[in-house]
Amino acid sequence: MSQRISIIGGGLAGCEAAWQAARRGVDVALYEMRPATGTEAHTGGGLAELVCSNSLKSEAPGSAPQQLKRELKALDSLVLRVAEASRVPSGLNLSVDRARFSLGIEAALLGLGNVSLRRERLDSLPAERPLIVASGPLTHASLAQELGRLLGQGQLYFYDAIAPIVMAHSIDLTKAFAASRWGKGEPDYLNCPLDQDQYAAFLAALRAAERVPFHGLEEARHFEGCMPIEDLADRGDETLRFGPMKPVGLTDPATGRRPHACVQLRKETAAGDNYNLVGFQTRMKYGEQARVLRLIPGLEQAEFARFGSLHRNTFINAPALLGTGGQARSLPGAFFAGQVTGVEGYLESAASGLMAGINAARLLQGRPLLSPPRNSMMGSLAHYLAQADPRTFQPINANWGLVEPMAAQASQPGAKPRKLGKEERYLAYAERGQAEFSAWLQQEGAM
Repeated sequence: MSQRISIIGGGLAGCEAAWQAARRGVDVALYEMRPATGTEAHTGGGLAELVCSNSLKSEAPGSAPQQLKRELKALDSLVLRVAEASRVPSGLNLSVDRARFSLGIEAALLGLGNVSLRRERLDSLPAERPLIVASGPLTHASLAQELGRLLGQGQLYFYDAIAPIVMAHSIDLTKAFAASRWGKGEPDYLNCPLDQDQYAAFLAALRAAERVPFHGLEEARHFEGCMPIEDLADRGDETLRFGPMKPVGLTDPATGRRPHACVQLRKETAAGDNYNLVGFQTRMKYGEQARVLRLIPGLEQAEFARFGSLHRNTFINAPALLGTGGQARSLPGAFFAGQVTGVEGYLESAASGLMAGINAARLLQGRPLLSPPRNSMMGSLAHYLAQADPRTFQPINANWGLVEPMAAQASQPGAKPRKLGKEERYLAYAERGQAEFSAWLQQEGAM
């Protein structure tokens, strides 16, 4: 057993793991292969670089992402701390300035004094333990092959896509209007409305656009939460209107009516100089993206700071391979964290890294490993990774479908129990999860 922890990967999971372990008095060596070795999706070499979006999801009371934030905050999450310090307006969501966020993460880690950042690519696992593998969905092919050999399982995969970013000065504000759905909160989104004819023309062009092919003969296995818009369009004429182009809760000030369809744009930076096309992940070729997306009212002269793209994401078969606290059953002392385990999303990756960092430090200190309570959001994600069917395992986001169902409740003593509505149920889930999580923290003390 080494006297330090090695962590492979400087993404959100690796950085959160490093923070948690170092704050517990353990020396940490954090390995990041960028910028010397790039990926299909990253553009720079900064730690915790956000790729597919700058949003860390909803802060609405009772939502699963908000409950996950509450739990992360209680454990002094570095990711959440820096996110709150670098946030940009986005209604009921927590969104950040990408550059400020990355710089803040790196400064906080290096400021601890017992974290050494090593800019090098590892093609095999270091012999010393404890070790945390947080290499992410874009794990380099050589390391992925080594993991497959060591873990004795064939690689799983899915395809992920990222959305384009347009420059603010190129958006026509005589057509795009500022608003949030249902008028809730500040009008932090720009909205590009389409009437029925404009939507039909856009749909036809989208379906006819040339797409980037999949690698070799691999099956086209997408993560449903990041489906390319053209693949959604193939499912039916109305799929986009009930997905990323839903107009519900919006009123076009030019007509006084709800648009037939709508594209929402969200700020990428605090300065508001770039906007992300929300939910518009795509695998169209670059020239096709420019042609098709400029059919959207308000984006006729759009200039692109980044086109959308498709990349292959790698993850392991966690239920078959991992035990308590994310430790590999066949590799004692080796923990796995982040999207390489099959959690999907920034916060989920941070939560996975947080527990890996705590448990790796506890292993080094000769203390028992910990698992959050079953009905907390962190606990439900850990339970899914451990208990899902290995034959059908797929990545997943935080959601209330992962917790144990709640029985019908009576509004007053002696009253007949009634089934809770969706909003009531989610609030009840959050209240139960928070109660279990708080009791667990009290029981474990300082952890």
